[in-house]
Amino acid sequence: MMITGWRYRIASVCGVAVVSALAVVLANNSAVQAVASMLPLLSRLPPDPAAGAEFLIEVGLTAVIVTGAFIPLYKPTPRRILDIIGLTHKRLFVAMFALATIGYFDYTYKVPRLTLVLVTPLLFVLLPVWFVGLHHPETESDRSIIVGDDPARIEWTADEYDRPILGYIAPPTRYQSEDDPVDHPIDTLADGGTVPFSQGYLGGLSRFEDAIQEHGVDSAILAFGGVDRAEFFGTLQTCYDNGIAARAHIDHVDSLLVTSPRGEGPIVDIDLEPWDIQERMFKRLFDVVFAGSALLVLSPVIFLISLAIKLEGHGPILFSQNRTYQFGDTFTIYKFRTLKPEPDGEVGTTFAEDRQTPLGNFLRTTHLDEIPQLWSILVGDMSVVGPRPAQTDLEAGFEEEATTWKQRWFVKPGLTGLAQINDATSQEPAVKIEYDIEYIRQQSLIFDTKIVARQLWQVARDVVSLGAGASDE
Repeated sequence: MMITGWRYRIASVCGVAVVSALAVVLANNSAVQAVASMLPLLSRLPPDPAAGAEFLIEVGLTAVIVTGAFIPLYKPTPRRILDIIGLTHKRLFVAMFALATIGYFDYTYKVPRLTLVLVTPLLFVLLPVWFVGLHHPETESDRSIIVGDDPARIEWTADEYDRPILGYIAPPTRYQSEDDPVDHPIDTLADGGTVPFSQGYLGGLSRFEDAIQEHGVDSAILAFGGVDRAEFFGTLQTCYDNGIAARAHIDHVDSLLVTSPRGEGPIVDIDLEPWDIQERMFKRLFDVVFAGSALLVLSPVIFLISLAIKLEGHGPILFSQNRTYQFGDTFTIYKFRTLKPEPDGEVGTTFAEDRQTPLGNFLRTTHLDEIPQLWSILVGDMSVVGPRPAQTDLEAGFEEEATTWKQRWFVKPGLTGLAQINDATSQEPAVKIEYDIEYIRQQSLIFDTKIVARQLWQVARDVVSLGAGASDE
C-alpha cells in the first residue's frame, strides 16, 4: 500500500533532506575526491574537501535547495514509476542549477564545483529510488476499489475477490446523488449477504480519479457490463495515468491483455503497460532519434514531394484522418495526399480509378506518403514499431470480425509492425490481430530493430521493382 497523507509528506521531505545531506558528506570525502580528480574530465577540478563551518554551510545549503526544489513531489499523488523518475530528475536539474548559480554569484555560500559534480549523479540515482519506494513498496497490503456500471456484476465481483475492498465507484441511482456517501443499494448482496466494503459507495464514475487521490488507492477492479463501452477503457486510461494496478474478471480475458493466465483465480491483472520501464525508456529514445534523424535527412525529399503535390494542383498537400490510440482514444494522423479530392472537396480514401494520379501511385508504392507520420512519432502519438493505427470509424467492423481486436489498444500504434512486414492488412482483421498480439507479447527493442530493418528492405525492394517496371515500359 502506498503511504498517504501527512505520513507521506513527512517521509518524502525528510528523505530528500537526509539523502541530500549524505550525498554532500560522501562527495566531501577526501578519498572520493582524490579518486574523482584522477578521471580525465574531472582532473581540471581541484579537490576541495570542506571542514568546520564551511562544511556545515555546504550540507545545509544543498539540503535546503534540493528539498525546496522537490516541493511538487511531496503531494501523495499516485504516479507511474517512469513518471516518478522523470519528475525527480527534472526537479534535481532545477536544484543543481540553483546551487551552481548561487556559487557563481556568492563565494561565501559556494558549493565547490567538484563537490557539485559528485553530488549530482548520487542524487540522480538515490532520489528516484526513494520516491519510487514511497509510492510502490513491496507489501502484501492492497487498497482496492471496484469500478463498474452494472450493479449485479459489482456484487458478483466483490463476492469473488478474496481481499479486502475499500469501496466502489458506480453511476448514481435514482435514489442517490453522485456525491452522497451514504449506503448505496449495492451495499447488500442479492443473497442477503453484505458486500465486504470498508467505506462503501465512493461516488459516480466521474469521481474515480478523485477517489484515487483521496483514498490512496492501489488498484481498481473493473466490473462493467461489457468491455465495448467507452467507460471501460476510460477507466483503464485513468488507472494508467495515475499509476495504479487494474484488474478484471477472467471472463474478460479475451478482450484484455492480462498478466495472469487462466486457472489462477477469477480476478486477473490487466497488463496496462506491456513494456518494462527500461525497455520503455529505450523505445522512446529510439523513436525520438529515428524520427528526428529521418525528418532531418528527408527534409529535401519532403520539400520536393510537397512541391510536386502543389504543382499537381488537385488539392491540399496533406491528408488527415482520425485513428485510434491507446485505450480507445483517438488522434489525427497525417499523410501526403495521394488521391484527387471527391467532388464535394473531401479527400477520402476510396481508390476510384478516376481519383488516382501517377504521383499518388508512386508515393503509395514507395511508402513515401507515410513520411508525415514521423512527426506523430516525434511528439509521442505514435511509435516507430507497433500495431498500425486503425481508422476510428472502422473499428466497430474490425471488432465484429476479430473478438480480440481491442488487445492492440494496450500499446502505442506504430508506423510499421509485424503485421505490415507480413503483408497482413485491415482487409483481414482476424489475421492482422494475430500478428499484432504476437508483437505485443514478444516486443523488445531488438525485435523492433529487426522489424524496422525488414520494412526498410521491403521499401527498397518496392522502389527497385517500380524502377524496373518503368524501364520495361
